[in-house]
Amino acid sequence: MGCLRAITQCKGSLFHWFFFFATLLYGFRGVVAVQIPLKSSSLISTAVLADSPSSGLFDPIEISPSVIPHYPIPAEPLPPMYPSFPTTYEPVLTGNCTVNFSAISTIMEKTAEDCAAPLAPLVGNVICCPQVNSLLHIFQGYYSVKSDELVLPKGLANDCFLDIISILSSRGANSTIDTLCSINSLNLTGRSCPVKDATTFEKMVNTSKLLEDCSSVDPLKECCRPTCQPAIVEAALHISATESTISANADVVGESSGMNALNDCKGVVYSWLSRKLSLDAANTAFRILSSCKVNKACPLEFKQPSEVIKACRDLAAPNPSCCSSLNTYIVGIQKQMLITNRQAINCATLFGSMLQKGGVMTNIYELCDVDLKDFSLQAYGQEGCLLRSLPADVVYDNSTGFSFTCDLSDNIAAPWPSSSSLSSLSLCAHEMSLPALPTSETSGNPGCFSGRFGSLIPIFWFFLSSILNWR
Repeated sequence: MGCLRAITQCKGSLFHWFFFFATLLYGFRGVVAVQIPLKSSSLISTAVLADSPSSGLFDPIEISPSVIPHYPIPAEPLPPMYPSFPTTYEPVLTGNCTVNFSAISTIMEKTAEDCAAPLAPLVGNVICCPQVNSLLHIFQGYYSVKSDELVLPKGLANDCFLDIISILSSRGANSTIDTLCSINSLNLTGRSCPVKDATTFEKMVNTSKLLEDCSSVDPLKECCRPTCQPAIVEAALHISATESTISANADVVGESSGMNALNDCKGVVYSWLSRKLSLDAANTAFRILSSCKVNKACPLEFKQPSEVIKACRDLAAPNPSCCSSLNTYIVGIQKQMLITNRQAINCATLFGSMLQKGGVMTNIYELCDVDLKDFSLQAYGQEGCLLRSLPADVVYDNSTGFSFTCDLSDNIAAPWPSSSSLSSLSLCAHEMSLPALPTSETSGNPGCFSGRFGSLIPIFWFFLSSILNWR
C-alpha cells in the first residue's frame, strides 16, 4: 500500500517520475527472503485439517533456480532444498507388447513421478506402490478394450511388464519398482481366477451396480462407509466361486486356494472397471481404495524397545534419562519412510502398546514432547513431514524438481494408547480422529513448519541419497 500511495502522490516533471522508478528498481536489488515463524494465532481448526479440500494455501511454492546456491565441494553434505532433475532417455522395449503405451501416457508419467528414484523407497507404501498397482489395473483394462480379454496371456504379460518397467525407468522412476512393490508379470494374468474374458464376466456379475458403486468413489466416505469395496468383493466372489474352481481346489489347500482365487479375481474386476471408466476416474478410484487399505496399519518396523522400557518404567515425572532413551529410539524410526497422519496415529499407538507391555504405564509421549511428525521421515535437523491420509502424488516441476505436500498435523501430540490391545483400532472410531492442535503460544518448536500450514516440500536427489545411505 505504501508503494501505491507514493505513486499516486508523485506529481511533477518527467524527471521526478524517472527518478522515482529508478530509485524503486534499485531498491528491489536488495530484497531478500526472510523466514518468519507463524504464531499460534494462525492455527487452522481440526475440521479444516481433516476435511477441507486443497486451496490456494497449498499450491506449489515456486523457487527460481537463480536464487539457489551452488555447492562446488562434493565432500560437503548438501542441504535438503537443493534441486536435481531426472535423466530421461529413450527406453529399450521388447517389441513384443502389442499395447500402444501412448494411449495411457498420462498415467505412465504420473507413475514415474510418484516412483522417482531414489524417492520411491521413502514413499513406496503411501504413494509409489498404490500408483503402480493402479497403472497395472488400467493397463489390463486398456488391453481388454480391443481383445475382450480382461487379462494377458503369460508370454505377452511378461513382455509388456518388462516394457512398463523400462518406460518408467526411462522417465526417472526407480528401476527396482518390481521388488519394492512386490509385483511381477503374473499380476497381469489373472492367475487362478477362472473368469478372464469380458463376455463371461458380464454374464455373471451385476455390472450396472458395480459401475454405479465404483464410477465415483468418495475419498471421505469410502474408507468408513464403503460402497465400491463391497461391490468389488461381491463381483469377485461371483466369478471365483465357480463349480470348477471349488472342485479343483477341494483337494489342495481348501481355504487358502479359495482366498487366492478371490484375490486374483479382484484384479479381474479392477480390469473390467478400467475398461469402462476414463483414465482419470479409474486412477482416482483405485488410489482411494489403496488409501483405505494402507492407512489401516503402521508400515514402520519397531525393534524391541528394551532400553526405553528400562529407563521409563514406573515413571511419574519427566526424567532426562527416559526422554533421552526415547528420543534415541525415535531417531532410528525417523530414517525409515514418510507416512500419513493416520499411519502415524497407528504407529504411535502400536509403539505405545509395546512400551505398556514392558511396564511403561506413564504417558511418556506427553512427558517427552513426542509429536505425530516424530514417527515420519526427518533429516538434517528438518521437521518431520506427515502426508495426508487422502491419496497424494509427488509433484514434478521443471524449475523446482520433485515435491510433495505435507499435512497440517505436524505438531500434534502423539496419542498414548488407552489400552494395550489394538483389536478395536479403526480409522472410523471416534478415538482415531486427529487430536486437537496445540493452542498454547509455546506449543511445538518454532521453525519453518511451526504454523501447521500444509507445505509443498521440495525433495532432492542428494538429500534422499544421503538418507538411503543411513539405512
